[in-house]
Amino acid sequence: MAATDTPSSFGPPPPPEDGAVTPPHSRPGVAARRPRGTVSWFTAGFGATLGGVLAYSLADEVLRISQLVVLLMLAFFVAVSLDPFVRWLERHRVRRAVAVAVVLLAFTAVFAGFLALVIAPVTSEVQAFLRSLPRWLQELRDHHSRLGRLEDRYHLIDKAKSELGSSGGSGVVSGLLGAGQAIFSTLSDFVIVMVVTMYFMAGLPQIKTFAYRFVPGTRRARAEALTEEIFVRTGRYMLGNLATSAIAGLATFIWCQVTDVPYAAALGILVALLDLVPMVGSTIGGIVVSLVALVVSLPIAIATAVFYIAFRVAEDYLIVPRVMKYAVDVHPIVTVVAVLIGGALLGIIGALVAIPAAMALGLLLDEFVFPRIERL
Repeated sequence: MAATDTPSSFGPPPPPEDGAVTPPHSRPGVAARRPRGTVSWFTAGFGATLGGVLAYSLADEVLRISQLVVLLMLAFFVAVSLDPFVRWLERHRVRRAVAVAVVLLAFTAVFAGFLALVIAPVTSEVQAFLRSLPRWLQELRDHHSRLGRLEDRYHLIDKAKSELGSSGGSGVVSGLLGAGQAIFSTLSDFVIVMVVTMYFMAGLPQIKTFAYRFVPGTRRARAEALTEEIFVRTGRYMLGNLATSAIAGLATFIWCQVTDVPYAAALGILVALLDLVPMVGSTIGGIVVSLVALVVSLPIAIATAVFYIAFRVAEDYLIVPRVMKYAVDVHPIVTVVAVLIGGALLGIIGALVAIPAAMALGLLLDEFVFPRIERL
């Protein structure tokens, strides 16, 4: 049979022409290889699935400990806010550990004094309520008294008995248990914040030094200067906030003394503490004092509400802008927007830390973002 140019299907491939290179995958005994840089569908799908599962698990765990994270943020904010007092004591040759202990003791003493002022009147009012309860029950059965006429019209006793009978008293018990749990949770959160704040305040220089190690050496000095500026302005903000709160508490005390509203000292401290929360704090305090003023008379309560409206306007437009302009140099519009966003995200704690966060964001933009945009 004559030979043909077509190679045999069963024989080895023909030798390459002179100067030609045989591809590796066409050589005998060499398996075909995937081009470098490509990934199989199985590897890509497995990696994407594993990444999604890990991200979901991480987000779920963060949500589980979200309350603890908020408490840690609050503790760090309190530590940074009280740090100017610690530094002042350090400048007077007081060791940092002793200075932290002194500041925390003073802070705890103020809170304990507020509780001492509040617990006594609350206890007396509860005792007065319990003493008056039998008389009120007797008036409910008297058809000629005001409470008796309300009972004849709305049948309050029958509704209360039916409610207790239908729930078997479980509603009252669950309500008492819920109140006790809320009180215990509040006390636990307060203890956690105080303990963590103490550790943050004592180790704040070491924390900053450790954080600076993550910054490249060429930029570390710039980062340190910017961080110190943020801390200084946060301390100024807290001092300014304390000043405005003290003004609000003193104004409340004087008003209650002049109008004979009871518990003037306790209400003054309460308004001062609530006023630490921007925007909403003074409003809540004014509502509380106006409700307490109803004990005196309705005209006094109305006058108290008008007084707090006027004081709120003066605080928002005269006192706070001047204090915050000196403390953190943040525009009032930015202050309002930051407080609204912080309150929507984290509640009262978010509203409390919103202004320092907005100030820090403004410094970061001025330092890194805006100069880069100007160079484009």
